[in-house]
Amino acid sequence: MLTGLARDGGLYVPETIPTMSAEEIAALGGLTYEEAAFRVMRPFIGDAFTDAELEGIIARAYSAIGHTARAPLKQLAPNHFLLELFHGPTLAFKDFAMQLIGQLFQASLARSGERVCIVGATSGDTGSAAIEAFKGLANVDVFILFPHGRVSEVQRRQMTVPDAANIHALALDGHFDDCQARLKDMFNDHAFRDGVRLAGVNSINWARVLAQVVYYVTAAVSLGAPARKVSFTVPTGNFGDIFAGYIAKRMGLPIDRLVIATNQNDILHRCITSGDYATSEVVPSISPSMDIQVSSNFERALFDAYDRDGAAIAQLMDELKAGKFTVSQGALQALREHFDSGRASEEETSATIARTLGDTGELLCPHSAVGVKVAEDHRDPSVPMITLATAHPAKFPDAVEAATGIRPGLPPAMESLYEQPERVTRVPNDLAALQSLIRDRLNA
Repeated sequence: MLTGLARDGGLYVPETIPTMSAEEIAALGGLTYEEAAFRVMRPFIGDAFTDAELEGIIARAYSAIGHTARAPLKQLAPNHFLLELFHGPTLAFKDFAMQLIGQLFQASLARSGERVCIVGATSGDTGSAAIEAFKGLANVDVFILFPHGRVSEVQRRQMTVPDAANIHALALDGHFDDCQARLKDMFNDHAFRDGVRLAGVNSINWARVLAQVVYYVTAAVSLGAPARKVSFTVPTGNFGDIFAGYIAKRMGLPIDRLVIATNQNDILHRCITSGDYATSEVVPSISPSMDIQVSSNFERALFDAYDRDGAAIAQLMDELKAGKFTVSQGALQALREHFDSGRASEEETSATIARTLGDTGELLCPHSAVGVKVAEDHRDPSVPMITLATAHPAKFPDAVEAATGIRPGLPPAMESLYEQPERVTRVPNDLAALQSLIRDRLNA
């Protein structure tokens, strides 16, 4: 957890996936979200934390979620449900993982007395969630890279308004994949990594994925699991959120289909359809958190699809540096056993926002609308479909207003966001310049 990325550049995964019996899954019915989270995550924790420590960490993490159900379900249509994951302090699903990881870091560092430097890359939501979770903590400095001009105003201000001394927002000249690439470069520069005690909280951090497994389990149990199967549609760019659903399935949750929903930057859909993972230009969209061409967590799914052959995955990642790799037929078949995929155009996304409001009164953010559109295309009427609503519509007011004529307002606790001064440093897409800035700030 504290390192994030392995020293050889690869990603951590559990050696084995603990399983839950049907009886253990059924026993989660009626529990609080926190109680369910403890039972789902405990088998992965080992002896890193005692039961009492873990219970306290979970309680502190989810007290920041402003809905007593934490991740409530709302019905959109017969057998189609929306899983609302936007009731946290930054109005996006990333809060579920980041609030937990903030508490895990704090507990671990307080015990060791160590200090770490967290550097994160964000397409919009991870950064603000990390800042909210780590601001003011004693043993952590946080630097967040976001693509200059490619996040919504609300997303940007959530990163640049906090005035805690340990928080640094960096607007990088480039797109999200550039931010993510520079982050990996820093981890792979071992002298820099060791010198600043670099730690990562992007979805490359396994603890992020683990935290997200929980809401798949609680949602499925609410709709009758394990006695009946459910399916999930997940708007995703970096593949971390839907990979958590795959882990839930591996744990024994009766998931029928996991549907990958992409916007016009549809590399994941193209790969599942054709077997070719070929990067192209990132095209800005009204769902900017999904404007990604290099989906870092897809590497984890490929690892299982290739029967955990690390050398084969290393070869694919080397090929990706040239822009493309092709998934073997056997691995592609293994991926298709679990994942379906679809895409929504800009026009379809806007139309879905408008239609859903008219049909249900529910106002969707553009990312959630991508999910709803793709879910409708893939739904089996006999199997409950749960679409993940990944952000509050107020995070993307321009797109929502253009689609509906309604400009969604921020919750009362955030109404002053537009009036507060911003603290941000614009930086070039240059590794040496970034490393120099981070060293200077840490030594100031």
